[in-house]
Amino acid sequence: MTRLVQPLRSVFLAGALWSLGGSLAVGAAEPAVPSKPESATLMLLWTPQSQFAGYYVALEKGFFRKRGLEVTLLRGGPDRDQVQDLKEGRTEFTLLWLPTALSARAQGEPILHLGQVVNRSNLAIVGWKDRGVQSLKDLDGRRVSIWGGSFRPAFTTFFRAQGVKPDILTQNFSINLFLLRGVDACSVMRYNEYHMLYQCGVERHELTTFFLSDYDCPLPEDGLYCMEKTFRERPAVCRALVEASMEGWRYAAEHREEALDIVMKQVRQGHIPANRSHMRWMLDTMIDSIFPARPSDWQVGLLNREAYQKTVAILKQAGLIRKELPLDSFSVQEDCVRAP
Repeated sequence: MTRLVQPLRSVFLAGALWSLGGSLAVGAAEPAVPSKPESATLMLLWTPQSQFAGYYVALEKGFFRKRGLEVTLLRGGPDRDQVQDLKEGRTEFTLLWLPTALSARAQGEPILHLGQVVNRSNLAIVGWKDRGVQSLKDLDGRRVSIWGGSFRPAFTTFFRAQGVKPDILTQNFSINLFLLRGVDACSVMRYNEYHMLYQCGVERHELTTFFLSDYDCPLPEDGLYCMEKTFRERPAVCRALVEASMEGWRYAAEHREEALDIVMKQVRQGHIPANRSHMRWMLDTMIDSIFPARPSDWQVGLLNREAYQKTVAILKQAGLIRKELPLDSFSVQEDCVRAP
C-alpha cells in the first residue's frame, strides 16, 4: 500500500457498479468514466486516527480507485486551516464541521456542502464534581478550557444559547490542564478526550458531563466540502468522492477489526502516540454518529434538514452569522448522494 500522502493510480472500469449491501449510490445514473484517473486531494481535520477510518479504508481497499479517482489524503492538525487551504487551492476537498462551514460562508467564502458524514454532535464539556460543577449554571464565572480556532464557534454558540458565561481559557489540544485541576471544566469529544480521561485513571463518577446534543444543540460535525467552482467544473469527481468515502465507512462498520488494522497503520506511519484500545473506542463512537440507531434520526450521507435549521438559528443567536442561508443554496447533497 502506498503511504497516506502518495496518490493511488487506477482506472475505474466503465459501467462498474457498487453493490455493497445498503450502499449509497450517486446521481440518477453512473457518470461517464474518464479515460484516465482524475486526481483529487482531500484534507482531513486532524492527524491520523479512527475519526477518519472510512477514508483510510476507501484508500486501502481501492474504493476511490475503482471510481476513477487518484486520491491524496492530506492530514489536518493544529498547523492547518482547512477553510484557508481550500480557499487558496492547497486542497480541493476538505472535511469541515457545519458551524465552521456556515461561519466561513457568512464571511463570503463560496464553500459548498457535498455530503454529511457525521450527523450527531460529539462535543461535550466535562467538569470536576468535587469542584462544585453539578449543572451548566455552575460554569458561570468558572475557569473552563476550550479549544481555539475552528473548534471554538460550536462552544461559543452553546454557551450563549444556554446563557452561561464561563471564564474561557484556550485548551491547546490537551487535557493536561484539566487533569492538573488548573481549570474546573474542559472541552472534550465523545470519541476522543472523553475516553482518554478514563485511560488516565479518572472515574466516571468524578465527572459531570454535558453533551451538547442533549441540549437541543445538534451542530453536525464532519461533512465533505469543496468550493463552488470545483463542483461546477468537476461534478462527477465530487459525486465519486462522496460515494467512495461512504463506502469506506460502511466497510469499516462491517469489518471493524480490519478497519482498525488500517487505522493503526496510518497511526504508526504518522508517529502518533495512540493505542488500539482508544482507536477502537473512537471507531465505535464514530460509527454510531454516522449510522443512526433509528431510521428516523437521520439519513446516512445527508445533512438532516432540521439539524441544519437549528444550527443556523444557534449561530444567528450567537451573532456568528447575520442571516439565514437556505440549505438548498448551501448544499448540493441531493446531487451527490442518493439514499438506497
